[in-house]
Amino acid sequence: MSDTIYQFEAALNNGANTKLDSWQGKVLLVVNTASACGFTPQYEGLEKLQQQYGERGFSVLAFPCNQFGSQEQGSDEEVKNFCDLQFNISFPLFKKIEVNGANALPLYQWLKKQKGGILGDNIKWNFTKFLIDSNGHVVKRYAPTTKPENIKDDIEALLG
Repeated sequence: MSDTIYQFEAALNNGANTKLDSWQGKVLLVVNTASACGFTPQYEGLEKLQQQYGERGFSVLAFPCNQFGSQEQGSDEEVKNFCDLQFNISFPLFKKIEVNGANALPLYQWLKKQKGGILGDNIKWNFTKFLIDSNGHVVKRYAPTTKPENIKDDIEALLG
């Protein structure tokens, strides 16, 4: 279990600490999100992936972040209300986090070490995505510009 996503925990939007081994055996797409970003409409595509593959052992895990252009200024409750009203998401939404810097969530420190970016390891913007296989290993990192529907083939390959 060491050196997999399952070694981490994070707080859900409601404040409950959750061990990520709750998703052991599932294919995961970990995404840092924001409500006021040009990429915010990707929530719709993320929810479509959740609906299409959820029953086959897939889940999106959304981590709101306000580090890029202050595009997630609301409280955790406001973020959840926005996601529910605008996109009716069914995947887990976590508490607002930092993905870069000294206060970065340990999960994100690990994700960046597993799959660095083109211009260094730091997350460059909202909606950077990490695809995790059913054994808890990072398979691929996607730029914010990669639309969720363009990840389908990679998800299907991991689901088998």
